[in-house]
Amino acid sequence: MEKEIFDCFHCKESLYGKKYTLKDDIPYCIKCFNSLFANLCERCKKPIECNSKDLAYKDSHWHETCFKCDKCDHSLVEKPFAAKDELLLCIECYSTEYSSKCFGCRATIMPGSRKMEYNGSNWHETCFVCQSCREPVGNKPFIPKESKIYCMPCYEKQFANQCKSCRKAITKGGLSFQEQQWHRECFVCTSCKKNLVGEKSTSRDESPYCVDCFDNLYAKKCAACAKPITGQGGAKYISFEDRQWHSDCFTCAKCSKSLVGEKFHTNEDDVLCPSCGLAIKM
Repeated sequence: MEKEIFDCFHCKESLYGKKYTLKDDIPYCIKCFNSLFANLCERCKKPIECNSKDLAYKDSHWHETCFKCDKCDHSLVEKPFAAKDELLLCIECYSTEYSSKCFGCRATIMPGSRKMEYNGSNWHETCFVCQSCREPVGNKPFIPKESKIYCMPCYEKQFANQCKSCRKAITKGGLSFQEQQWHRECFVCTSCKKNLVGEKSTSRDESPYCVDCFDNLYAKKCAACAKPITGQGGAKYISFEDRQWHSDCFTCAKCSKSLVGEKFHTNEDDVLCPSCGLAIKM
């Protein structure tokens, strides 16, 4: 029976009794396979023969013994590594050369570890802490003060003004009235609860009032028209004994002549000009 042909696909030499390898199910002798298909090692520039382990990373190849850190020459086989400017570096060398330094502890922030970035500086997540309680801030809101950071509860407790109305911290906005601090939404009329931001207002016993409520509650009433005498805008009024009048209302009860700056007489609750006063007495 005729012997089956078993030759190298490239050089046609018989493979009987010789080492060979397959590529796409086609047999090659070792010499032809290495010359045709072996990758060049990125480090030593020699072929990675079929009897050697071929380590690959981003279209580049290395012998197992050549797969080393380009800085310290330690093996990277089965170890974490990083690439920088076409160099392969162990994590220690990469961190020393290129990793950020923590603004808090000044140590290297290792690749792959979580870091916080703020105001152009980097921190380990565990170093980015509130200046007061020393708890990590993480993704929670915080407030900077004099190059230090504070979590909201600590900042409010130590530094924030307290609203006169709700007694809670004022962290932003707010306003000052009668030397007291208020949230803008808390600055309302004590009586009608109308918001007073941008409105004319006054106070009584340290409590704010809109002008209308203050006048209705506390302003003196005109003896003639019974309406409040506000004094707003520099308005003048007349006071006599325990009664007050608007200037326009201070008139003779009989002839309606203005008595502002004039002599007058009284008749029970009425004020009279001198002529009308004499007429009543006659």
